[in-house]
Amino acid sequence: MLELANKRIVLGLTGGVACYKLAEFVRRAQDQGAVIDVVMTEAATHFITPVTMQALSGRPVFVDAWDPRVPNNMAHINLTRGADAILVAPASTDFIAKLAHGHANDLLSTLCVAKGTCPLLVAPAMNREMWLHPATQRNVTQLQADGALILGPAEGNQACGEVGSGRMLEAHELLAELIAFFQPKTLSGRRVLITAGPTSEKIDPVRVLTNRSSGKMGYAIAQAAREAGAQVVLVSGPTALDTPYGVNRVDVESAAQMHAAVMSEARHSDIFIAVAAVADWHVANASDSKLKKNPDGKAPDLQFSVNPDILADVAGMADGPYCVGFAAETENLHQNAEAKRQRKGVPLLVGNLAQQAMNADTTELVLFSQQGSQKLPVLPKLDAARRLVQEVARQSSARPR
Repeated sequence: MLELANKRIVLGLTGGVACYKLAEFVRRAQDQGAVIDVVMTEAATHFITPVTMQALSGRPVFVDAWDPRVPNNMAHINLTRGADAILVAPASTDFIAKLAHGHANDLLSTLCVAKGTCPLLVAPAMNREMWLHPATQRNVTQLQADGALILGPAEGNQACGEVGSGRMLEAHELLAELIAFFQPKTLSGRRVLITAGPTSEKIDPVRVLTNRSSGKMGYAIAQAAREAGAQVVLVSGPTALDTPYGVNRVDVESAAQMHAAVMSEARHSDIFIAVAAVADWHVANASDSKLKKNPDGKAPDLQFSVNPDILADVAGMADGPYCVGFAAETENLHQNAEAKRQRKGVPLLVGNLAQQAMNADTTELVLFSQQGSQKLPVLPKLDAARRLVQEVARQSSARPR
């Protein structure tokens, strides 16, 4: 799955130590199918060479506005026509000021002024004091008003030895932002709460009851919702997965902990998607010390109590979020999933077969609503998540208030 297939990106590098990160970014973007045309300011060549960027991109690198390789001396026009986006990274304090005031005294700045309707993405990189300077903040505000998308900056250690805001995003974060840019923003301005992964119920300090959920589907939905413009909170049981970029993750273990975290967030959310495989029961008589093997061979006498029903509790809230449930069944998918939808009182429920979906990278989802069922094709989980998010955005927007 090539996320940037058929996308041509003009990558502009300005003077800054963060130029080294763009070597990795170019490789990562090409792995996703992007074609990268690199344009550098003269200052950028002091931090990374055009030869390096040409070797990585496999295409000519441009620095001089009067490049003899361009017969009509219009590289600033030629490069932007047909491009899908211009990404300036790192964007120095000086270059941001140029963009904000429309200065065009080198190839990259002229190109940005002459870009026409080509989208402009800007990833600042500078010392924290330079970032916080009122002039820089005014310039960034002006760029946003002019339609530019500002990516970052992040906080952290800086090359100067100081710590604070102004650090350019990492290569994988830039790539995530670029991929997200091309996704439809159907959830812009909305807050989405998602649960994912298994829960873990304590038997004793070293043993738990859990299930085989990997969390992949829930994490894919969190990524897709964030790409669609939502502010995403992901309440996750124990998994080995990396948090999707831009998603706020809350870690829990037991069903009771997940219930508490969800109920705390639900009142502030517009949409709730309950993907987690929550344990139906917990061990009421869990031991505080390790249970020893019984000499007579008998198993310990474990007593079970019912866990709270997270989805039903959120669905029952007055003025609560639009709720989406999940049902992982092993048989009679349509019958069991629709019965669960009605029992939980949710407008949309997503069903699949557990034996096909658990720990897999693909899934076949069936959407159940009052209008009937809709079967999606077998897809990679991220593609399926994006299809689901678009449907959730459509249906939740149509819900009467």
